Amino acid sequence: MLSCCLNNNPEKNVGGQAVIEGVMIRSWAKVATAVRRPDGQIVSTGREFLPIVKRIKWLNVPIVRGVIGLFEMLYIGSKSLNFSAEVAIAAEEEQKRKEKPEQEPKPAKKQSDWMLGLTTVLALGLGILLFFFVPIWLSNLFGIQRNAVAFNFLAGGFRVAIFLAYLFVLSRFKDFQRIFQYHGAEHMTIYAFEAGDPLDVSAIRKYPTMHPRCGTSFLILVALLAIFIYSVSDAVYLLVTGIPPNVLERFGYHLLLLPLVAGGSYEVLKWSAKIRENWLGRAVVAPGIWLQKITTQPPSDDQIEVAIAALKGALPESLPAAAS
Repeated sequence: MLSCCLNNNPEKNVGGQAVIEGVMIRSWAKVATAVRRPDGQIVSTGREFLPIVKRIKWLNVPIVRGVIGLFEMLYIGSKSLNFSAEVAIAAEEEQKRKEKPEQEPKPAKKQSDWMLGLTTVLALGLGILLFFFVPIWLSNLFGIQRNAVAFNFLAGGFRVAIFLAYLFVLSRFKDFQRIFQYHGAEHMTIYAFEAGDPLDVSAIRKYPTMHPRCGTSFLILVALLAIFIYSVSDAVYLLVTGIPPNVLERFGYHLLLLPLVAGGSYEVLKWSAKIRENWLGRAVVAPGIWLQKITTQPPSDDQIEVAIAALKGALPESLPAAAS
């Protein structure tokens, strides 16, 4: 689950996501993941990280930087999820050895980078199929292929409905409820850091679990901006060819335009962060805030402690934990 990723102040540019029994935080200089083991111990990992657009300056242009940032976050998020899964598996194996000491211990399995990449690609492919192909296929059944605006409003409605149903189903599972709690802990901790408050549970408790720069807001913006961009592209296709595209043709060039949709959504979210005190900025992120009533839950103190550990691990050593 993508999360906070934009900030006006580069010295406080942090974001992250919830993982299995933990939190990943990405700052402007480092990435850190903290996970709580069943025995209560917090296990952390971290590394320095410099975004591609900071290393290759000419890529730091509107739209392009958003697409690159999205893929970077997907990769980092997958590695963090993999780390949290490894911690959970190791703890499970350790518990089994305690219960059956005579049993031969199994060597720990570590997922290779290429397997991690394959998993990410498959997950991305499944998401594209579910949230882009299926809405087009369903809308095609209504016989409004020649009306680009009506078709894409209907497809957009299906897309949002599928997304809401997907989140609702996830929220019914206990494991995902805990992930949503860690998601809330991540937001609250980032809020406290941005405000310059001490990174302790009592100071963090006063902040809300919903954050305007959450990746949930980004996903809703993608769904809304897709309606506009795809309506224009479908109208142009009909104007040039004289016939509406079939399902596969429409899906094909909609897929080609997806980087434009994603990059444009990133720029809108970045712009809204600059005017977040303005009514327009609040209106842009409002749907994402509403949706976070599902994707975030109030965390326990020990979950906030994990988020604190992740954030401290992501800060450069020269920066104090309670930045002002």
